[in-house]
Amino acid sequence: MTCASAISASRPAAIRAGRLSSTATFYLLASITVSFLAGSSAPTPLYPLYQTEWGFSPITVTVVFGIYALALLSALLVAGRLSDYAGRRPVLIVATVAQAATMLVFAMADGLVGLLIARVIQGLSTGAAIAAVGAGMLDLDKARGAVANAVAPPLGTAIGAIVAGLMVRYLPAPTQLVYLVLGGIFILQGIGVIFMAESISPRSGALASLKPQFRLPIATHEPLMLAVPVLVAAWALAGFYASLGPALIRSIFGLNSSLLGGLALFVLAGCGGVSVLLLQRHEPRTVISVGASALFTGVAVAVAGLSYHSAVAFFLGTAVAGMGFGSGFQGAVRTVVPFAAPHERAGVLSVIFVVSYVAMGVPAIVVGYLVARGGNILGTARDFGAVVMALAALALLGAVPRRSK
Repeated sequence: MTCASAISASRPAAIRAGRLSSTATFYLLASITVSFLAGSSAPTPLYPLYQTEWGFSPITVTVVFGIYALALLSALLVAGRLSDYAGRRPVLIVATVAQAATMLVFAMADGLVGLLIARVIQGLSTGAAIAAVGAGMLDLDKARGAVANAVAPPLGTAIGAIVAGLMVRYLPAPTQLVYLVLGGIFILQGIGVIFMAESISPRSGALASLKPQFRLPIATHEPLMLAVPVLVAAWALAGFYASLGPALIRSIFGLNSSLLGGLALFVLAGCGGVSVLLLQRHEPRTVISVGASALFTGVAVAVAGLSYHSAVAFFLGTAVAGMGFGSGFQGAVRTVVPFAAPHERAGVLSVIFVVSYVAMGVPAIVVGYLVARGGNILGTARDFGAVVMALAALALLGAVPRRSK
């Protein structure tokens, strides 16, 4: 009895209570961000199939993409701070259930309306969860949480794009299978969240927190101003690749493979994830400088590859730009979030993601409109690249002087 009591007493309280350990909880939260973002990028390789089956135009594709970003923004503005009051677990349980249901809507969609409904629900559930899961990781480990918040989104985006592309290319039922697999993952994650220990103490004010606000603690104002140009440049580029990447590859290079359409986004986001891991020990402003430089250089090379019809140069530039995407986003998160108190973290992350998803959704819709109206996807890509390069240069100018202080 004495021995058994000693063993029992040595176990973490979370395990004795039937809860996951803090390490298991951290990786569960990281996996939720990865899978949610994988779900958001999974339709990218399917857009050519949808266009063929349902007669989509480029503007329709970008609207389908953009409405997801709009729904996500709405959820961030309304529910982004909810987990700071109600706790991380309740928000994440509802979000994972909603994501699983969304995958079923995707799989059953037989036209534009079904696809739009699925994207709206997906955006709402992702927006509600993304700040809660990010804040939860910071609650458990501030340093590793900041890195995980930066690496998980590009990693998830990359995984969703390439896995969906492979399924479309090699497996049956391409417009159903990927969603059913993701739905099963969301169900398992929801079960995991049930056994997760709450990382903060719930407090009053949950209903009041649902009032849309775009407010930041004063201490984060200046760091966010430094981060905005690189955030906008990085996520606008990601939105372009996620919505029009397959059409661009088909039009410029004559490659009509859904796998290659997903490969472009995979290269961009995958290299972004690698850059986060490589630069995680460097100072945030140094990381922003590296990210801005890589965005500028990579977009220039990718646009040159398009102009000279060189797929090799395009994918090489995409890889370099992807390094800029990941490191720029990491530098932005690590520059802003440390200035937030524990009960401000979800709200601060919400604002960062609001900026990011506005940058991702709005330019994509504008570009889709320009392509649909003029039919010149190469010229539009050049102009878009010039804007991203200008923003990257602005971010670099903002970061370099501060490094010398």
